[in-house]
Amino acid sequence: MSPVAPVLRPRADRIFLRDHVRELEIGAFASERNATQRLGFEITVEVTPQSGGVDDDVDTILSYDTILAAIDTATAAERLNLLETLAERIAALLLAEPRAGAVEVELRKLDRGPFALGVSIRREKPGAERGPVPAPEVAPAAIASAGRDRIAPPPVPRLVLMADGDALPAGEGPVIVLPVAPPALPVTGHAEADLRRALLALEQAGWALIARHPQMTVVATRTEIEHARRTGAACVWAPAKLILDTPGAPRSADPARLIAWLAEELGIAPEKE
Repeated sequence: MSPVAPVLRPRADRIFLRDHVRELEIGAFASERNATQRLGFEITVEVTPQSGGVDDDVDTILSYDTILAAIDTATAAERLNLLETLAERIAALLLAEPRAGAVEVELRKLDRGPFALGVSIRREKPGAERGPVPAPEVAPAAIASAGRDRIAPPPVPRLVLMADGDALPAGEGPVIVLPVAPPALPVTGHAEADLRRALLALEQAGWALIARHPQMTVVATRTEIEHARRTGAACVWAPAKLILDTPGAPRSADPARLIAWLAEELGIAPEKE
């Protein structure tokens, strides 16, 4: 009787990070202590394809920022001796993401000689039906320990209502600004039309702020907001997309109500200046 070939799923979609280099203190040798060295990161995440095809909405995908955030968390926790431990932690953090099915992590020490030394691992989410799974390269206990980690939350931004002539909010860290209400528009009596016109007027006021403060940027999606949080950026929120696309969002263009809703969505308290 001939053996039955395993049924393999089609190759998954992938997102990846290539040629990413950071300086870290890592290594078991005495010569690697109290000194940093360059570490190269090559990471690939297999993701579950979207049902119904791609709709070109950044909030429906696994963001590249998630990979960078996993590296941030894994490298900030403590000084490590082994690349294997760091690779396991990065893989576990990424596999905690709902759309991630498998992760490949390759780490390379770039300063040990005229060559690269490193480790490469592949980990799959438990229960993923992808055919035979190779034996783990590191003890299961290491994977379980890494799985207890979670990607560190991004810095808490300040949410600020900003009038036309106001100066930029002072202080460190990310700031998300929403303009105070622009002049009221004539009411048409059509609720949807009035809402969209009011949101558009609010976004136009936001672009006017950008013209006076070009160091700021505009964010419209949840993914852009999270990126601004992680990078400590100052930005203006264009609320129409999130308000119109998010179930349960207020059908309103009142800035105070909108910024209170965004604060609740992000789990933070708004601030008025």
